[in-house]
Amino acid sequence: MKQRVSALLREKFDREVVLEKPRDRSHGHFATPVAFSLAKELRKSPIKIAEDLAALFENDYEVFASVEAVKGYLNFRLSEKFLSEYATWALDNSDAFAKGNKTEKILLEFVSANPTGPLHIGHARGAVYGDTLLRLARHMGYDVTAEYYVNDAGNQIDLLGLSIQLEGRSALLEEEVEYPESYYRGDYLSTFAVEALAKFGEEILTDERRQKELALWAKDKVMKIVTDSLADVNIYFDTFVSESSLYSDWDRVMKKMGDNVYENESKMWIRSSDKEDEKDRVVVREDGRPTYLAGDIVYHNQKFERGYAHYINIWGADHHGYIPRVKAAVDFLGYDSNKLEVQLSQMVSLLKDGEPYKMSKRAGNVILMSDIVEEIGSDALRFIFASKKSDTPLEFDVESLKAQDSSNPSYYINYAHARIKTLLSKSELSAENINSAKIEGLHEDANTLLFEALQLSAVVEDAYTSRQVQKLSEFLRTLASTMHKFYYDHKIIGAENEAAYLKVLNVVALSIKTGLSILGITAKDRM
Repeated sequence: MKQRVSALLREKFDREVVLEKPRDRSHGHFATPVAFSLAKELRKSPIKIAEDLAALFENDYEVFASVEAVKGYLNFRLSEKFLSEYATWALDNSDAFAKGNKTEKILLEFVSANPTGPLHIGHARGAVYGDTLLRLARHMGYDVTAEYYVNDAGNQIDLLGLSIQLEGRSALLEEEVEYPESYYRGDYLSTFAVEALAKFGEEILTDERRQKELALWAKDKVMKIVTDSLADVNIYFDTFVSESSLYSDWDRVMKKMGDNVYENESKMWIRSSDKEDEKDRVVVREDGRPTYLAGDIVYHNQKFERGYAHYINIWGADHHGYIPRVKAAVDFLGYDSNKLEVQLSQMVSLLKDGEPYKMSKRAGNVILMSDIVEEIGSDALRFIFASKKSDTPLEFDVESLKAQDSSNPSYYINYAHARIKTLLSKSELSAENINSAKIEGLHEDANTLLFEALQLSAVVEDAYTSRQVQKLSEFLRTLASTMHKFYYDHKIIGAENEAAYLKVLNVVALSIKTGLSILGITAKDRM
């Protein structure tokens, strides 16, 4: 709706117009400071310009019920006719409601957890943030590819093979083993050891030369666990890129880097200090093994060669210092590093009845994403992880998200949707009579509720462009609260304006259902 009003004003004033929502609702639905931007050009005071502009709308009440000049601002109140017609359009075109017409191609990489064990709760936050950003973008029309970068090369993969061998030798072969300072833990390793023994024989657990083979076999099994866990919360990827598959392109990529890569102390370095990094970074060690950064350089070269308009990476907050060196590499490869955007996802702290949530022994000193989903459900997990800025720490109590009352935001919003569906089922009016009703002469509360529900498209755009997906969660909570209050304050079934009131509530239900869908949650019709 905001976009439609902006388009009307752009045509009227022959320029782009900034629209704002007045804090004081008595000032109208929208306001614009356009008079201030015209002051220098017209050599008049903004107050006078606003008064002149307001006069252009005299006797024009198709869209605006009133246009007032207030201290240099123009305040617009939408007409009931416009709100009613837009509500009708929304209900008749529910699949297109709040959607945009963007066409830009975007590559969005997120999660990308090492394939060495199940996803923990920290991974889950980045996963939900990335998937919600993906859904917002696609709702706006962007052509987005969701990608998972599989880090299946390097020490972490070698350590996976070693950890399974140690587990198998200890638990299955009953050997006394000496554990290194660093190794993976968790019940999944026991399962892998049993399966490996049955598939390959005892030697797979005892021969160090077969650790790599074992690790690569187990890596695929870990990825199955990971993708299953993500599917449980409605997250899916279009493409998976294997790090180990990229190194055949290493020499070609290094040539593209030119003298921005140099040798010193038997190591290969990237001149990242030339691009705002603290210092140059090693890309190849003395023994010829590439560093983690080397894989990212080849990967980002491959990304940019695919020709997207924009690239978004979602990384854990501990990767903050890694951003300058990757951007430096992108520049050295001849691409525009401004097209690469990195969003950070902070860690999560869990409580249970006010006490720190106990880590699972079977998980190996981490809290598994699957454990929390099993305890509170996918909807609650997705909502709480999309309810706060991703780059700020998040703490929540799992018990509060199991409550079937207003303290549980996911339940509270769904209850508003279900309540509307119940009202519609109780009405003797047909859907056609309700959706064709004119919204005229209603209580101001109804007009306010309708206006808020029709703001979804603006909220979606704002949440995506600001990368603050919690704005959608906040919108849904506020809309649900306004709807519940309206329900308690006004008679609906049997009221003189029953059809019009139900039409307003139908739009509210559409807005809630669409918003929840973007959050990866299916709205409930009954509760």
